[in-house]
Amino acid sequence: MSTGSFQHRVWQWVVACFPPSAHLNVQERNHRFLEEALELAQASSCTKQEAHDLVEYVFGRAKGDVHQEVGGVMVTLAALCNAAQIEMDEAAECELDRNWSHIDRIRAKQATKPQGSALPQ
Repeated sequence: MSTGSFQHRVWQWVVACFPPSAHLNVQERNHRFLEEALELAQASSCTKQEAHDLVEYVFGRAKGDVHQEVGGVMVTLAALCNAAQIEMDEAAECELDRNWSHIDRIRAKQATKPQGSALPQ
């Protein structure tokens, strides 16, 4: 990961915001990613039933390759942003800036959530 890249700057925020146990916790990061993806789908008018149908479809198939699936996420996110007329890089930068300004609130939420739970609270 190159210094100065968006990914590296997110890493710096994660290290500043969360305890060491959360930095490289793939399960925790996976749950938070899924939560955000669902919130994006909901904000883009995906119904609860459509989300449930897609969960059944995806989990009815063989597991994919993580590296390839990351690429798929990035490509489909860019395509969604194009369709919704959202500048993906600008939205990402705005959210990272917002996260830096809410570290205390995020830490407090993290401290009260159940450990190992997929649910954020």
